[in-house]
Amino acid sequence: MSLTTLHDRGVIARWRAHLPVSEKTPVISLNEGSTPLIHTPRLSAIVGRGCEVFVKYEGLNPTGSFKDRGMTMAISKACEQGAKAVICASTGNTSAAAAAYAARAGIACIVLLPAGKIALGKLAQAFMYGSKVVAIEGNFDDALRLVREIGETEPIAIVNSINPFRLEGQKTAAFEIIETLGDAPDVHIMPVGNAGNISAYWMGYREFHAIGRATRLPKMIGYQAAGSAPIYHNRIVEKPETVATAIRIGNPASWEKATAAMRDSGGAVDIVTDEQILSAQAWLASHEGIFVEPASAASIAGLMKCCGQDRCTTCPLPAIPEGSRIVCTVTGHGLKDPDVASKQIGNITTAKADKRAILDLLAT
Repeated sequence: MSLTTLHDRGVIARWRAHLPVSEKTPVISLNEGSTPLIHTPRLSAIVGRGCEVFVKYEGLNPTGSFKDRGMTMAISKACEQGAKAVICASTGNTSAAAAAYAARAGIACIVLLPAGKIALGKLAQAFMYGSKVVAIEGNFDDALRLVREIGETEPIAIVNSINPFRLEGQKTAAFEIIETLGDAPDVHIMPVGNAGNISAYWMGYREFHAIGRATRLPKMIGYQAAGSAPIYHNRIVEKPETVATAIRIGNPASWEKATAAMRDSGGAVDIVTDEQILSAQAWLASHEGIFVEPASAASIAGLMKCCGQDRCTTCPLPAIPEGSRIVCTVTGHGLKDPDVASKQIGNITTAKADKRAILDLLAT
C-alpha cells in the first residue's frame, strides 16, 4: 500500500461501509474527521455526581468546522453526478467548506451570504478558496430560498444540508464518539441552527446501535440562541438576531428531523442568551484550553445553565443520573469569528524591555 493511500484517509475512506458511496464515487477529501474527543475535568466538576463531560472539537476539521464532514460527501456525490458547479446559502461555515472542497474538486462554487452578517474569518475563507461570493439584502433564510429556486432551474448542485449526502457525512462524528468511548454517551448536547447536525448525529447513533456497535442511545439536547429560536418557540422567526452568527437562522431546513431526534431520544430543546454564550466561550477557553466560535459555545452555555450552581427549574437536564457520560459538540474554531473574541480582550499591558519591569508588573 502506498504512502498516499495510507495518508489520505478522511471520512469517506474511514467509514465507506456506512456511507452511500460506490467504486464510481470520486472521493474529494481534505482528510476531514477524526477530530478529538476531549475530556474536560472542570466541566465535569460543574456537573458533579461522578459525571464525565467530553467535548467533540469539530473546529479541528480542515476548514475549521463540522461542515467539512458533510461537504466531502456532498461534493464527492456532485462530482459523481457530473456537476461542474455547486451553490450554497451560508452563515459562513458552509461557504468555507463548500468553497474548499469545490476547489479541491476543480469545480466552481457560488455562495449566497446575508450582507453584513458574516464573521470575517469565514468570509475570508470563501474568497481565498476561490468561490463566487454574492451578498444578498436579506437573511440566511432568504439566501436558502434563492438557492432552492436556482437549483430547480439551473445545472448547479445544491450543497446545503437539504442535500441528504451532507447529513450522511456528518453522522460519522457519532461513529467516532462511539469508537472512542466504547459506547454511546448518555447525553449529547449540541448547538442548533439550521438543525441538520443534531439530525445527523441521531442518525449515526441509531445506525451503530442497530448493528450492535452501541448498547444505548443518548438523549439529544439542542440549544438555540434566545434571539434565534424557532424550534424552541415552535414558530418561524422572521428576523433572527444573535451574536452567534452560525446559528442565526429563523426557519431551519432540518426542523422536522431535529424535532424528531430530540423527541425520539427523550431529549429536548432549550435556549441560551447571548450573554450566556459569550460567557461560556470565554470560560471554555480560559479553563479548558478550547477556543470555539460563539455558536459552538451554545452547547457549553446550555450545560452550565442546567448543571451549574444557579440551575433553573425549566432546563431539559434537571436530573442527569450519577456517573453519566455527556458529550458536547463544539462545531467551529474560535478563529472563525475573531471580531467577537477581540471585543472581549481587555487592555494589553505594556512595559519596557527590561526584566525588572516585567517582574514588577507580574507582582501587581
